[in-house]
Amino acid sequence: MPTRGIRGIAPHLGVAAVVSVTLICSAAAQEGPPKESAPRGHEYQETRDLVALVDDAANLIETDGEAALAKFRVPDSRWRHGESYVFVLDPDGNMLVHPDPTMEGKNQIGLKDVNGRAIIKRLIEAATALPEKPGGWYHYEWPVPGALLPRWKSSYVRHAVAPSGKRFVVGSGIYDDRMEKAFVVDMVKDAVGRIEKFGEKAFPDFRDRTGPFFAKDAYVFVIDPAGTDLVNPAFPNLEGRNLLDVKDTEGKQLIREMLATVESRGSGWVDYMWPKPGDSVSTRKSAYVSRANVDGKWLLVGSGVYLADAPTAPVAAARMQASELMSLVREGAAVFGKQGEGAFPEFRTKGSKWLHDGLYFFVWTMDGTRIFHGVDPSLEGKNGRDVRDVLGRPYGSMFLEAANSSSGEGWVHYMYPEPGTIFPAWKSVFVKRVGSPSGTPHLIAAGIYHMQMNRAFIEDVVDRASALVAARGPAAFDLLRDRKGPFVFMDTYVFVDAIDGVELVNPAQPSLEGMNLIDLKDVNGKFVARECIAAATKQGAAWIDYHWYKPGQNTPSRKQAYVRLVKAGENRYIVGSGVYLDE
Repeated sequence: MPTRGIRGIAPHLGVAAVVSVTLICSAAAQEGPPKESAPRGHEYQETRDLVALVDDAANLIETDGEAALAKFRVPDSRWRHGESYVFVLDPDGNMLVHPDPTMEGKNQIGLKDVNGRAIIKRLIEAATALPEKPGGWYHYEWPVPGALLPRWKSSYVRHAVAPSGKRFVVGSGIYDDRMEKAFVVDMVKDAVGRIEKFGEKAFPDFRDRTGPFFAKDAYVFVIDPAGTDLVNPAFPNLEGRNLLDVKDTEGKQLIREMLATVESRGSGWVDYMWPKPGDSVSTRKSAYVSRANVDGKWLLVGSGVYLADAPTAPVAAARMQASELMSLVREGAAVFGKQGEGAFPEFRTKGSKWLHDGLYFFVWTMDGTRIFHGVDPSLEGKNGRDVRDVLGRPYGSMFLEAANSSSGEGWVHYMYPEPGTIFPAWKSVFVKRVGSPSGTPHLIAAGIYHMQMNRAFIEDVVDRASALVAARGPAAFDLLRDRKGPFVFMDTYVFVDAIDGVELVNPAQPSLEGMNLIDLKDVNGKFVARECIAAATKQGAAWIDYHWYKPGQNTPSRKQAYVRLVKAGENRYIVGSGVYLDE
């Protein structure tokens, strides 16, 4: 099976499954500050072993200087054993030492992961950006050796000064989806250093999802002493809002407790319930918060870790299924088609089937003007065509596209706060085109929060994607890849394969695009691509069951996928999407 590396980099740069990358970069001569190691008290033995390895490598350089590089080349030594090895870079990213001689003499500074995170550049910065902090972590996604799919990897790097005065960066990494508290402490310390050096000019760095201040579910937030949220890349709708009296799902005033912690101790940990980025419900989170001093004032800087097996707040069961909502919207369309605006008083009656328990109807003209909203009349008369959610998803235009489709109806998924709350939650809205009594086309819709993904949603998105591919062929692929578009939501995305097994579209794992997956097996040995192709070509459309990785996770989940055979001109494609099942 042909393979390739991420963005043209050879796949054998991939690293070991436990202690996987050890990197050393030399730089120009300068004396460094007193050294401190990574934050201690790591929870997992693998992390402790990795940090010890890096510390010992840094100490060896500081005593033996450049002679240590030869020791790192010795096979079956501590520094090069099995899949664990040391390689050396110069400050420009040129590879000086590597177990694979074909890697030497080539510049790797541009190496990026599947999400565009600059791996080598950020690792160097982690150890050198702050002179008083000569060590740090960087997190990115990279394939496990011998595997195709990228996994979260955490690398720790240390700054070391040789007797000659030359500077080096020593590091190592692990594949693991468990977030250590030490990772969060390191991230906050880096953020504090940047704020104290650059002030508010550092804020854009914290919002950069390819930068060092995003790791798995962790991100940096900044709050002023009055409780105003200044930086919140996971929930940008909160920026500029005063959150002083915000309570978590257990009633804790978490912002007040954070501010009290930094005022009294300078830094510390606060536990509370908070949603993961992209989630609708809260999970137990432990945040490290610290004071950053800027021009005689101070700011609170924090980041949190969702601990392994952390409890999640219960979610109220959906009050109706997808099929029930579809029937209700179609019924509402029939009422509006007969009565027009005369139906609005009925739609606005609390406790009726049109308005209850968070469910409400809205009606737009086909230019995007809202003419009716069941719970917020202040929106009526305003145009919603260009509205976007906190993820940047243009749900207004999605409503209109669904209503203008050949079927005249469809689902739209986006994030929107429930009435009376501040956190955006996933909402699934069914939209239908309908004519008023005069024949003027409108759209009518209603939605449910926290709707569980089911086959109706998956079949809907695959059918729409299939129609697009049939009409446009490969010209449709960029639309399917758009993470802010209608074909990517929650853990759901559309994939497209050629009939021979070459992956053509995969927005969740773009590194797979261009690869032939015909021999790819899941954890149970099932040939996934072969089964998808066989089922679709034999039946036209079918459901299949296998195990696959949720985007950003390191362990496989059971998945059911709906696949459809699509003809576009002379070409045939397999278009599919799936739902992950709890086991």
